[in-house]
Amino acid sequence: MYTLHLLNKSPDHPRFEACLAAVSADDVLVLTENAVLGLACVNETLPLKSYALESDVKARALQDAVAASGAKTIDSATLVALTETTHRIMSW
Repeated sequence: MYTLHLLNKSPDHPRFEACLAAVSADDVLVLTENAVLGLACVNETLPLKSYALESDVKARALQDAVAASGAKTIDSATLVALTETTHRIMSW
């Protein structure tokens, strides 16, 4: 059973690094709000199953950073579907 990690803190916030350290190989990470700024950080390695909320990516003009980071964008409906199918959710 995996955990869904919802991260909204920017990369300079202590919880950003704490979240990345807590994500296991089977977990899913969704970046929202200022956490999408982590897509542009070359020193950040995101987990394999990483997603970024599309509206937040567009609002910060980070579309090019998504492909380079290995993350995928999702819309709000997909985020809701992820929360409906996950038994454990952690908000950071």
